Amino acid sequence: MLELKNVSFGVEGENGHKDILKHINLTVDERFVAITGPNGGGKSSLAKIIAGIWQPTEGQILLDGEDITALSITERAKAGISFAFQQPVRFKGITVHDLLSLAGGKPLSVSEACSYLSEVGLCAKDYIDREVNASLSGGELKRIEIATVMVRGTKLSVFDEPEAGIDLWSFNNLIKVFENMHQKEGGSILIISHQERILNIADKIVVVANGEIADVGTPETILPSLLSASSVCSALTDKLAGGAAR
Repeated sequence: MLELKNVSFGVEGENGHKDILKHINLTVDERFVAITGPNGGGKSSLAKIIAGIWQPTEGQILLDGEDITALSITERAKAGISFAFQQPVRFKGITVHDLLSLAGGKPLSVSEACSYLSEVGLCAKDYIDREVNASLSGGELKRIEIATVMVRGTKLSVFDEPEAGIDLWSFNNLIKVFENMHQKEGGSILIISHQERILNIADKIVVVANGEIADVGTPETILPSLLSASSVCSALTDKLAGGAAR
């Protein structure tokens, strides 16, 4: 279980101090938790704080009751947290097979590595010996990154907009991957997403706006208001665009 207690994060800029996250209190012990909200509201910043990429300026982070606030990203990874970037990292000179073995912390046989690639919708024989570099598309890299998280099988897997770049791969397959991850390894999956179909599978939705938690609840209680607000914003945008055209 992950617990964030009064977590804040701020940065110093030319115009002085800016609060990015303000007094976040959150518990993640469900199977799927989705974080959503407007762009620039603090969602990705919160994910990076959880993963240890950034350190909070205030507050406490606990994993299964252990204080991990001061731990680095490497130490948190060892403690049981995986993080999948919105834009996956490219590794020149490392093959897909090598990357999966590194993620698993041990050499994987070709058949073991291929099974993970197959689960994320890639034809294993076409990818197992390829380098994780510019020759791969963003969508291919995203699927390979998801496979590395599956190999790790950690207590908490954090995905920052996992649907990005995989338009040709159905959401049903993506959702199936998350279901299989939980069935095989247990643990919790924390997903940052705007996609309604992903939000629908969550056990809990957390809405983050202006650096704060604006709402928390089940899809049944949260989605109607989110979809309504989205419709209003869309209508207003269309109206403004029409006015500008005239």
